[in-house]
Amino acid sequence: MAARVRAAEDDLLALSHRIHANPELAFEETLASGWVAEALSRGGLTVEHGCYDLPTAVRATAGSGPCHVVVCAEYDALPGMGHACGHNIIAAAAVGAGLGLAPVADDLGLTVTVLGTPAEEGGGGKVLMLDRGAFDEADAVLMVHPAAQEAASWRGSAVSVLDVTYRGRPAHAGAHPERGVNAADAMTIAQVAIGLLRQQTRDGDRVHGIITEGGAAANVIPDHTTGNWIVRSDSVAELASLKERVLACFEAGAVGSGCELTVEPTCPDYADVVHDEAIVALYRANAEALGRRFPAGGTLAGAATDLGNVSHRVPAIHPMLGLDCLPAVNHQPEFAAACVTPAADRAVLDGAIALAWTAADLGSGYSATRS
Repeated sequence: MAARVRAAEDDLLALSHRIHANPELAFEETLASGWVAEALSRGGLTVEHGCYDLPTAVRATAGSGPCHVVVCAEYDALPGMGHACGHNIIAAAAVGAGLGLAPVADDLGLTVTVLGTPAEEGGGGKVLMLDRGAFDEADAVLMVHPAAQEAASWRGSAVSVLDVTYRGRPAHAGAHPERGVNAADAMTIAQVAIGLLRQQTRDGDRVHGIITEGGAAANVIPDHTTGNWIVRSDSVAELASLKERVLACFEAGAVGSGCELTVEPTCPDYADVVHDEAIVALYRANAEALGRRFPAGGTLAGAATDLGNVSHRVPAIHPMLGLDCLPAVNHQPEFAAACVTPAADRAVLDGAIALAWTAADLGSGYSATRS
């Protein structure tokens, strides 16, 4: 398997760099999903592009063994930052694992599926695919993700993303401010309330947001403001209780200003990540056999992924491939630059091989030969 991945090195690294150079946002990953589908098809997998009612989802399969292992690829980018979370590496590593496993899947007792999953960075592609049956027959789900440091497992938060809208009444801000109902004031009241709430939240709780529309002119009382807010906690249950308190802060903004409030989910909620410790141990041994080293402690505590929802239904792992790029960390421009370095290219190949070996470990026909 390792030899097959290394034989495809030039193509895999070209795929990683091509995706990186052409960042596409959630559900718009037309180029990236097409390139992933083409690479898997050339590797002998049976490919469906545009599945589960998602035009940029990919499903590629090989083998018919009793153990069904799914490898997830991601390829969406961040607004304004490109691949500052390194999904180009995830996609190329998943393709590499598929290429390594496809010719020997039956010998290993495996059915292998590589799923191209859109819109992880807001959109919940895996949640939609989970609801539409993409993981129904899976025995295990594997993927890797780049980060500043290596980690076999990590604490992934449960997350809710909310679109918040206040509607008031416009007026001349100098001549007749008393005739206006200020929607910007409503958002300010909510922000102050959330800031005060933070003193009473749990250690793993996070509330953060941006104002996406705050008024059109300084001499007009704003009648319409919008924001996008994220609420995070350590578990689905804790998220529900925190979200209730945050919603009360938004309601305070409406009451205090006299505005009308609308709160709508931006995408499905993400559940916290549950790592299957037995599969984590297999992956870690395989990664260490490739020379990768795991520092003490986790990484990316407080981050979230739509794989969390999958991990509550199917045994799953989501290890981090360290790029040794500190102080640059995920969601920074410097991290985007780190995702096409020699360390990133090594992560693609090591990630592909470690995933393939781990899938082989899970197959009923696994032998100790790794070539």
